[in-house]
Amino acid sequence: MIRDNEVIRIGTLTKTHGVSGEVVLQFTDDVFDRVECDYLICKIDGILVPFFMEEYRFKSDTSALIKFERIDDAAAAARLQGIEVYFPLDLAEQADGGELTWNHFVGMKVKDEVEGDLGEIVHVDTQTINTLFELDGPRGSLLIPAQEEFIVDLDRKARLLTVHLPEGLLDL
Repeated sequence: MIRDNEVIRIGTLTKTHGVSGEVVLQFTDDVFDRVECDYLICKIDGILVPFFMEEYRFKSDTSALIKFERIDDAAAAARLQGIEVYFPLDLAEQADGGELTWNHFVGMKVKDEVEGDLGEIVHVDTQTINTLFELDGPRGSLLIPAQEEFIVDLDRKARLLTVHLPEGLLDL
């Protein structure tokens, strides 16, 4: 059984392509092209399920057309629309030389030493001068700075980021 702490989220299957069972993967990380792995992991009804790829080709910088084994027509491919796609964490770390990329943080839980559970990182915004973690949690949607000085602990195995945010930051 594949566990949540053993994978990183790399994208979503957005729509079908053609009649032979291809699907469009909108990805945030092209790790599946940088390391040898013949499967991707899809979250179906809360369960992580490996899907073996017959082939894939890039459509753009952020999308790829994927043909999975045993998905042979448009109807079968349509059932995969909206499914989140993951990649094995150990292989992703291997592809990146053991270094964490911003995409490794997506899916991690965030806990503040004072405020407690802040939620899960759903996106990392690198478009501004200060990189921001976008969280979805008990307080709704939050943006917190991805600053090393605020990080107290990073438990890669448990996929937990512990922070100590300045007083009042969450009230902004």
